[in-house]
Amino acid sequence: MTAHGQLRLPEIQTPALLIDADVLARNIAEMSAALPGPRLRPHVKAHKCTSLARQQAAAGHASFTCATIRECEGMVAAGLGQDLLLANEVLDARRVGALVAGGARVTLAVDSPQTIGAAAAGGVREVLIDVNVGLPRCGCLPDQAGKVAEAARAAGLEVRGVMGYEGHVVGLVDGDERAGKIRTAMELLVAAHADVGGDLISAGGTGTYALNRWANEIQAGSYALMDTAYGRLGLPFGQALFVLATVVSSSAEWSVADAGLKAFGMDHGNPELDGATVWFCSDEHTTFSPPRLVGEQVRFVPGHIDPTMAYHERAYVFSGEEIVDVWPIDLRGW
Repeated sequence: MTAHGQLRLPEIQTPALLIDADVLARNIAEMSAALPGPRLRPHVKAHKCTSLARQQAAAGHASFTCATIRECEGMVAAGLGQDLLLANEVLDARRVGALVAGGARVTLAVDSPQTIGAAAAGGVREVLIDVNVGLPRCGCLPDQAGKVAEAARAAGLEVRGVMGYEGHVVGLVDGDERAGKIRTAMELLVAAHADVGGDLISAGGTGTYALNRWANEIQAGSYALMDTAYGRLGLPFGQALFVLATVVSSSAEWSVADAGLKAFGMDHGNPELDGATVWFCSDEHTTFSPPRLVGEQVRFVPGHIDPTMAYHERAYVFSGEEIVDVWPIDLRGW
């Protein structure tokens, strides 16, 4: 870790991203015990930080999932490119091919003749067939997966297996409903895999990692830091990520802190503040009650960590009141 002298939390200019080093370590250890080694392919889109990815690699996870070409490039530059999955369709794969030509292993998701053609033309060698298992996003129909695999092999690509993300299931608060719907989704993926072949059945997320008995690798990422959405599911992971803000104005009924829409991912709702009710977020402010003293620092829990991380250039890693490291959020952008 980088030495940062006696820098302490009250000295940080706000808004700022905070990571609790002790909680992070416990979260990584918990997941590593549940899904050791290749059973987990951590998704770096959740944190966009190669320093954190190194912590995951040190826990035994040598393969990673990426959402963007930029993430792949950053992971390779950090020496973490032994087995990357770009779990996304692209129509210009030349940058991915350049990574492969340089010695990295990058597998690309494909679901159509166009994405197969882009992979082959760009110099990609290995693909997974992306299967729609119920989330209306990318992926071919399950009964078409075998034909897509045939087309990929005809184009000279190695098909490593299938992937299918049950994103419509991972956040369901009712555990029984989550369990039932993941079974439905994964039965579609397993049937597709029977037609496709290959070693990998890749799926899953933080909300379903303990329920998914069908995939042989799980793409969870949010478990390391957590947010309010996953915090409602009763998972064995602590909240490690916060946005530190300072109260800049107070009235008799409310206070205003200096972190707003540009500091939080808002698609899962307002951030939360222990002991307070968040009223609303403005561009640079969050209004909450009951009021607190001007100058007091407060720690908000974001609703969705993935976009929250992408809004910040760095994260301050702390233990107690001391900053023990500063990590660049170096996988931001495209």
